[in-house]
Amino acid sequence: MSFLLALGLLVAGLCPTVHGLPRGVPDRMNVTQEGQHKETPVDLLRFASSNTDFAFSLYRQLALKNPDKNVVFSPMSISMALAFLSLGARDTTLTEILRGLKFNLTETSETEIHQGFQHLLHALSQASNLLQLSVGNAMFVRENLQLLDKFRDDAKTLYASEAFSTDFWDSESAKKLINDYVEKKTQGKIVDLIQSLDRSTVMVLVNYIFFRAQWMTPFNPYNTDESKFYLSEGKSVEVPMMSLKDLSTPYFRDEELSCTVVELRYASNDSMLLILPDEGKMKEVEAALLPETLARWRGSLQMRLIDLFLPRFSVSSNYHLEDVLPQLGVRQVFTAGADLSGVTGTKNLVVTQVVHKTLIDVAENGTEAAAATGIGFSLLSLRFPGIRVEFNRPFLLAILSEDTQSILFFGKVANPKED
Repeated sequence: MSFLLALGLLVAGLCPTVHGLPRGVPDRMNVTQEGQHKETPVDLLRFASSNTDFAFSLYRQLALKNPDKNVVFSPMSISMALAFLSLGARDTTLTEILRGLKFNLTETSETEIHQGFQHLLHALSQASNLLQLSVGNAMFVRENLQLLDKFRDDAKTLYASEAFSTDFWDSESAKKLINDYVEKKTQGKIVDLIQSLDRSTVMVLVNYIFFRAQWMTPFNPYNTDESKFYLSEGKSVEVPMMSLKDLSTPYFRDEELSCTVVELRYASNDSMLLILPDEGKMKEVEAALLPETLARWRGSLQMRLIDLFLPRFSVSSNYHLEDVLPQLGVRQVFTAGADLSGVTGTKNLVVTQVVHKTLIDVAENGTEAAAATGIGFSLLSLRFPGIRVEFNRPFLLAILSEDTQSILFFGKVANPKED
């Protein structure tokens, strides 16, 4: 029997500026499972650091496979789907998944990991009139497949997973059921997540994320002009370049890594971090992507007056991560030796696909993202120019959740005109 883990992601964005509430999150927070009498404290900062480590590790593998290409994905969607899967994993299969997610199992227990994701689900699903953000999980199960009560209960309690009885013998109907669900949950942004299903598929897990926020300081469309964007191979393309003059925003010039970091704020509790390596320095910056680097950048940001130039763009990706995750140590789950006996009670399941689809649009008024995995003052008319920051060559971006200190989306824009 095969077991398909489906991960999908979509990011569509309207380039709004971010607002910022106080950054801090509690070092520890009590997150409990329904019906659980004893509370287990979850170290949320350590949890967020592991998620950041996973995001950067996966990015390096994707960038290696796609040199000089756009790379966009949702580490949150992928990690949550894999953690959901790990509920049914045992022994080496379980250890590989959790270590692949960059958790130190001597410091963070399996229970704390699941409770950490339970907290993330709860925190990211809080209603707000400044942000549309929905995160969820679902499992599509063959009609006669008997799941263990514990797996079903934990899936519902910890990952708020819906469960749908699915006729996988009719692969076209099953594919339509899953794709329609994902399309609806991502408000039409992720379509045709699942391209193919074989008749041996007995289960599909899906995680989705949908994100829409307005910039705190929108770009004026009338100030958007055609401009050159210089590609890594020395060529250039014409792109619509948005601009904001005299923008007061968090800024940091990292001389050590030869890059410029700008934080654009949304009218919610979130932000987009933009990293612009100096010409020819992208590989050095990519090599330095570590949780400590992100913490140093964010801790060094200071309000500055800048003139910002950022391309309006739409980029997408479609990954099959069963070829990538083994590079992070997640191997056994894709082999005949997989132990997913926590799902059905027997070792008869193996993961055959991990599909992840992403689309990111950035425009004048805000950012919209969805993921299914399965961010002046003048005196006497005299203007003092701010620091000029022009994103006219390949750059990195991260959409960050301030409340959870998590990276929702991460990527590299190597060519804004490349879909």
